[in-house]
Amino acid sequence: MTLLRRIARLSLLAACLHAPAAVAAASFEFAVLAHSFKAGPDDAPLKKALAGANGQHAAFVVATGIKASSEACSDKLYGQRKDMFEASGAPLIVSLSASDWSNCRNSRGRVNAIERLNRLRDVYFGDNQSLGQRKLAVTRLSSTAKFRSYAENAHWEYGGVLFATVNLPANNNHFLPEAGRNSEFEDRLVANRAWLQRLFAMAHSKKLDGIVLFSDGDIGIEHEEESSLLPSFSSKQDGFASPRKQIRLLAKKFGGKVLLVDTDTGGKPEPRKGKPATATDAQISWKANLGHVSIGNDWAVIGVSHSKAPLFEVKPRDGRGALQGK
Repeated sequence: MTLLRRIARLSLLAACLHAPAAVAAASFEFAVLAHSFKAGPDDAPLKKALAGANGQHAAFVVATGIKASSEACSDKLYGQRKDMFEASGAPLIVSLSASDWSNCRNSRGRVNAIERLNRLRDVYFGDNQSLGQRKLAVTRLSSTAKFRSYAENAHWEYGGVLFATVNLPANNNHFLPEAGRNSEFEDRLVANRAWLQRLFAMAHSKKLDGIVLFSDGDIGIEHEEESSLLPSFSSKQDGFASPRKQIRLLAKKFGGKVLLVDTDTGGKPEPRKGKPATATDAQISWKANLGHVSIGNDWAVIGVSHSKAPLFEVKPRDGRGALQGK
């Protein structure tokens, strides 16, 4: 074999070994961990949910939230939860929730939400890969100089679908009614607007079949569309109005399916003691090509299949694995 032929074969082998997961599977499942930490004072419920998701042999796991509002906003807790997520056999991507940072206070009782948000960014989003024993490469909004602070927004491609996290806290998108205190909300609104525009443009240019957006808050996509002719006289400003309108407009121009996945249980009944929420409690609601599902206080599995409709479907759970995934 000539030297040139050997080099060509080695180059082809290297290309195959480094081929992205985006072309690896036409049918697969991913898992979503919701607010399992609400179910008890220790980490047992979260460990159980993480073990179950790993037992499902999902392509990856998305954990929306790392702590309950009642838990400490301490570096120690942030580190403990990260260690748990690193033990996941499947790649694990963290999507922040309002309870992780927005109500945090320091030892003097003063609000330090922004400092804690920045600390979470340092702890969880310091590089361009997922947590877990198997890593998944991600691209962060922080790779853009203008939005270098927003490392929590990440996207990755798998099986012909674009997945992305969007920091949309469940507490009305962290909109504060007090005058002069909304700089965090306003700056993040601009960053998220650019992020969503980029995601849909990317999916369109690659002719992908679908987009899945993970967030903490339910942006109310199933609400009736706002009328541009009549002003709103609501006493409470809707912090999700802007992203909701943008996603609707972008989805209408997109040729594939768009699925919004959130873990907002606000106003919804908590599961009875001894009877946690299950995957069957969560169902996708579709309107044209735009779907939405809220995961309860446990975890759920969503299947992706290009060979049949619908593209996305909540699947039965059968995972019995441990933290050490296969």
